[in-house]
Amino acid sequence: MAMKPNTKAVIEFLQGQNGADLTSADVAEALGLEKRQVDGIFTSAIQRKQLGFREEAEVENEDGTHKKVKFLKLNTEGMALDCNATDAE
Repeated sequence: MAMKPNTKAVIEFLQGQNGADLTSADVAEALGLEKRQVDGIFTSAIQRKQLGFREEAEVENEDGTHKKVKFLKLNTEGMALDCNATDAE
């Protein structure tokens, strides 16, 4: 089954970030998608297929307050996935 273009874009974007701490909002902004689209893609196409996970963290805001966030991370399999080879399946 061919990979959907937005799924491919999210995976390839995360692969290119070398494990940087990025939230779904960060990915959405970079790719011109809505945050809810990225959340859905990450849950259904990445987490359920065991290609990645959400890492909980706490970040400090500019005003000194703290906020809990979830960073989107690919695991070894997700980082090694060849989205173009998956299209050919």
